[in-house]
Amino acid sequence: MKINAYLTFDGQCEAAFKFYAQCLGGTLEAMFTFGDTPAAGDVPEGLRDKIMHARLVVGDQVLMASDNHPERPYEGIKGCSVSLNVDSIAEAERIFSALGEQGRVEMPLQQTFWAARFGMLVDRFGVPWMINCETDQ
Repeated sequence: MKINAYLTFDGQCEAAFKFYAQCLGGTLEAMFTFGDTPAAGDVPEGLRDKIMHARLVVGDQVLMASDNHPERPYEGIKGCSVSLNVDSIAEAERIFSALGEQGRVEMPLQQTFWAARFGMLVDRFGVPWMINCETDQ
């Protein structure tokens, strides 16, 4: 069994996942719009170019997402973070810097009692991230 996060965006899924692929060095394996579905004729015009499903693969991990359907109120991503555990301080610093571009740092990337580096941020798309590096390489 694997547990994968599934994020919901308010119309920014495509931009967010292209950004994440660049920051994390992942591969976008899927990016389907609501207009790509067999039911495209029944999809409201304003929803056709929004993302119904996106799948980003980074190593053996998967992050998935979609744009919110306008019939459901969008409340943002709250009460959770996407947590990345990386293998080196350099990788932690690179990813933290990349994800934090135009975002908001909640806790600067720094040494803690449990990790060589740990930091928290909210990226430009409103997604909370925690970056953790346990080794001091």
